[in-house]
Amino acid sequence: MMEKSNENKKSAPLLIQMLIYAAILFVAQFISDSMPKSFPLPTAVIGLVLLYLLLTFKVIKVEWVDSFGAAMIGLIGFLFVPSGISLAGNLKIMQAEGVQLVIVILIATVILLVVTAYTTRFFNWIKIKLTHQDVSSTAKGGK
Repeated sequence: MMEKSNENKKSAPLLIQMLIYAAILFVAQFISDSMPKSFPLPTAVIGLVLLYLLLTFKVIKVEWVDSFGAAMIGLIGFLFVPSGISLAGNLKIMQAEGVQLVIVILIATVILLVVTAYTTRFFNWIKIKLTHQDVSSTAKGGK
């Protein structure tokens, strides 16, 4: 029984996984280019949303993109090195406006956490209401 579940969850070949990511980024680039210039959306953000939707609606399986995604996450430190070098190259900006940048980052982080907490709380409240409504309707229908 356990062997069958392991066989069903075989990972796709790495080249296929790369092609899936490339196709998603290609479509995301097309969508990004189609957006009006007054409302720019980064291709990476659109690609992330597309990947999420494809995984949520089970168009693609997690096993098909898992290995390559894990490899890319392993490289994330290396991918951010150019940003760190750029920041080090612009230390004059950090000296002049570093305190303001740190304050903005802290305030934005607190706002993000508060909004996320209340949004989660709101959706949990809706879920509880819908669950109680279903239980109530089932109890009434059963009588």
